[in-house]
Amino acid sequence: MIDFASNDYLGFSKNGIGASDLLEDGATGSRLISGNSILSEEVEAELANFFDAEAALCFNSGYNANLGIFSAIPQRGDIVLYDEFIHASARDGIRLSHAKAYPFKHNNLTDLRRLLEANRSKTTYIAIESLYSMHGDFCPLHEIIQLAEEYGVYVILDEAHSAGIYGKQGRGYANALELHVNCLIRLITFGKAFGSHGAVVLTSTSMRDYLINFSRSFIYTTALPTAAYDRMRNAIRYAELDQIRFKLQHNVAYFRRNTSSLRSISAPNSPIQFIQITNLTHLRRVELALHEVCVFAKAIYSPTVSEGGEGIRICLHSFNSEAEIDLLIRIMSSENDTCGGTIENVIH
Repeated sequence: MIDFASNDYLGFSKNGIGASDLLEDGATGSRLISGNSILSEEVEAELANFFDAEAALCFNSGYNANLGIFSAIPQRGDIVLYDEFIHASARDGIRLSHAKAYPFKHNNLTDLRRLLEANRSKTTYIAIESLYSMHGDFCPLHEIIQLAEEYGVYVILDEAHSAGIYGKQGRGYANALELHVNCLIRLITFGKAFGSHGAVVLTSTSMRDYLINFSRSFIYTTALPTAAYDRMRNAIRYAELDQIRFKLQHNVAYFRRNTSSLRSISAPNSPIQFIQITNLTHLRRVELALHEVCVFAKAIYSPTVSEGGEGIRICLHSFNSEAEIDLLIRIMSSENDTCGGTIENVIH
């Protein structure tokens, strides 16, 4: 099927970009027992240098990393303030900590300030994503950093869906805004735009040492195989990355230019475009019509999104052709017409 659903934004997994020449040697154990290697240490040093961080620590996945970050760092009596749309993995990690946690309304600075005021005397962490995975909108990072500095709190930024796409040579959204040094932790995953597997936590040397000794999802799991580390390194070294990113942004702009009637709720330069359709019968019909012509885009239902916020999540890629995008648009538009009105009727 024509892929408008995967997180392989740059096509790395399909084209073997970043693939390793190393044999898939198993790690044989956790990093603290037999699974550490010269290669893993070298790759972490190179990742830290590439992403302009003091230190880096690799985890087996973004889920493992978020679990390890939030279960280990916030202590009893601390506060975690998290965007209500934060990744499930971050929420799971927060539940495993001894800290108190409060959600704030999505990208709502007023609500965040209210919670910061209510917890002035506590050690506090703000947990956010740079690009939100379902709706494809950015966090107001500059304003959140300003609030964090005003109240003396820490920012933990999940760059899962922005790494590889934004910033110099794909260094991420915070890097693009030159705010990466203001984050306590940045999480970069390699299973999305970089088309591989694994994740890296970018932080200080002391925090890296702390996570090695207290992050249970790092300590109690078999390490990544050698080829996974090599693929991470090869992905960031890929010389033509900027050309592929340019093609991706061309496709995003082409889609937005030709779908103004669909009223995407996503950022105009995001590869994730969410078309909200709250009539569930029509939503299912649109998804099936796309599948019938071998177009793979996913309908997203509650509770993955809030009730009343359902829709079609479209992921655009560097490898999608304009003809494929035209087909996607044509089917969605024709199904919209069969509903007996405009997209506004469908949404409302």
